[in-house]
Amino acid sequence: MPAIAIVGAGPGLGLAIARTFGSRGFDVALISRNQGTLDRLVGQLEVDGITAAAFPADVLDRSALRQALASAADEFGRIDVLEFSPVAKGQDETVLSTPSEMTPENTQLQIEAQLYGAMTAAQAVLPAMKEAGAGTLLFTTGAGSVNPVPMIANVNAAAAALRNWAMNLNLELADSGVYAVHVGIDVSIDVASVPGFPTAPASEIAAAYWDLHQAQEHAEFIFRR
Repeated sequence: MPAIAIVGAGPGLGLAIARTFGSRGFDVALISRNQGTLDRLVGQLEVDGITAAAFPADVLDRSALRQALASAADEFGRIDVLEFSPVAKGQDETVLSTPSEMTPENTQLQIEAQLYGAMTAAQAVLPAMKEAGAGTLLFTTGAGSVNPVPMIANVNAAAAALRNWAMNLNLELADSGVYAVHVGIDVSIDVASVPGFPTAPASEIAAAYWDLHQAQEHAEFIFRR
């Protein structure tokens, strides 16, 4: 059975991606900090007839993240698809910054979680994907990575770095059989977060990830309404 590893798995988009791939024959490895959340997600997927397992790890702990992905590969044989979409620990009003207020200190957490986390996760699964000549790497950000929003400039800057790296990785992997893509989400997921801003159900967004995995054509996809 093919397997997908979802880094940053939660009850919204992560669960929807798990269901989308799981309903198409994939085993699912769920990775995030909270063991209780992971256990609940595994239970929900099992009700749907999807084989899933929890591998707790904080994306800021590179050694733990590598070990979680190694354990997932041992559990399911190998990782065929990696989806990366964690939220930086502590991301709230106290750590969000406008461009003029950005400092190395209030930006470092975002860089560590988004760019360095993605690099660590990819490097954990790439050798086996290259050896197999097949694999998909899906790196998720908000659309501020493309069209920045001043009140979350430090988040946008790190997301833009991830976007650049992911698209560059796609160029490097062009002849390897492994596909990398940046996915920018330009909607609120399930519930409107800003009045008047478009909203889409997580299940609809997750379907786009399946289409990207199947087509393996573009280095970037922006989900918009």
